[in-house]
Amino acid sequence: MANWKGNKLYSIWHLTCPFCHEGDFFISGPYDLKHVGELHKNCPVCHRKYEKEPGFYWGAMFVSYALSIAFSLLAYGITWWIWPDLGIRGYFIAVVGATILVAPYLYALSKILWANMFFSYHGVNGSGVN
Repeated sequence: MANWKGNKLYSIWHLTCPFCHEGDFFISGPYDLKHVGELHKNCPVCHRKYEKEPGFYWGAMFVSYALSIAFSLLAYGITWWIWPDLGIRGYFIAVVGATILVAPYLYALSKILWANMFFSYHGVNGSGVN
C-alpha cells in the first residue's frame, strides 16, 4: 500500500498524519485504554498542527455514532445469519458485546476520518512529494 501515499485511505488505514502520511496520528494504539483517542498536538514528522480550533474533534462524535450504528447492524446481520433462532436477548447480547469490543477502534477511526475530511496530503516537505 506504499504507492497509495497521498490518498486519504492510506492515512485512515494506517492511522497516520493526514498531511504527510508518515507520523503517528495517535499517541498510542486504539486499545491502550489509558490513552484511548489521545492525539499528538502536532505531527512528529512534519510538525503540522492536528487541530484547527478548540473543540475541532467534537464533530467526530457524529462520525462515531454513524460507525457504531453501521457496525451494530452488521453485527446483528452476521449473528442472525449464523444463529437465526437465537432470540431477542441473544441478539442484544451479541450486538452490544461486539460493539463494546470494537468501540475503541471505532472511536479512533472516527477521529482519523474527521481529520481527513478537513486536512489534505501535502507530503513531509509541504509540496505533496516526498
